[in-house]
Amino acid sequence: MKQKISGVKHIIIVGSGKGGVGKSATAMNLAVALSVNGQKIGLLDADIYGPSVPKMLGVNQSSFPVSEDGKQITPAVAHGVKCMSMGFLVEEGEPIVWRGPMLGSALKQMLFQTNWGELDVLVVDMPPGTGDVQMSMASLVEISGAVIVSTPQDIALMDVKKAINMFKKVDVPILGMVENMSTFICTECGHESHIFGNNGAIKMAEEMELDVLAQIPLDLGIRLHTDEGRPVVLNMANNPQAKIYRNLADKITEKLDNIPVSQTVSDDKVKVVIE
Repeated sequence: MKQKISGVKHIIIVGSGKGGVGKSATAMNLAVALSVNGQKIGLLDADIYGPSVPKMLGVNQSSFPVSEDGKQITPAVAHGVKCMSMGFLVEEGEPIVWRGPMLGSALKQMLFQTNWGELDVLVVDMPPGTGDVQMSMASLVEISGAVIVSTPQDIALMDVKKAINMFKKVDVPILGMVENMSTFICTECGHESHIFGNNGAIKMAEEMELDVLAQIPLDLGIRLHTDEGRPVVLNMANNPQAKIYRNLADKITEKLDNIPVSQTVSDDKVKVVIE
């Protein structure tokens, strides 16, 4: 039976059909925006092969998660968000060469052996695609909903359709789609260019009968602040891009308010060790 993480009201996953569409940046800024709105938020980096949350949140090594009793892990805290990632557990640049069972064990450990405390929402940054981690998440915990991120590009949309259908097959509700890199506005002349296509994700959402939660532009400020570990929602509070993420957080909150909190039984005795 699916387990409930003690103290966690809702789990939402942020996924994509392929990599490179800005999924992790969306998950991170969404988590911080929810926290800014006064909610208790956790962020789990389940992109085990390519963890990026530690850098995006600017967590320095002295603040990495610790386990004082060898059983529970105290997560890092950055910008009011509790976070856990494989990036905290391996050396930077060290590849993770694991098969499916090891991925499942690592995911269980981060889910159930992290001391999340009381959370309104646990945001999970999923790896791209439709692989082992997605299947494990769907079978391990009750998920309140998924946010699907895509660029307007046709190639990205081919894969995102597979991701949407996969989540539907494993009974994960889709909260809506985010179209990232939707447009580029030249800072010199103000000309708007649709580099990756025009409204592709919007058309996909209409086809799949999904809500469009946000259209996020291709913006230099977002990229710079993400690389520097300073979430755009905090550093550019009056910036249009920051407002887009905050509006996204408001829409997610509104949807979660209409979803009953899971009543699945928790098992406090779950102990998972990576062998």
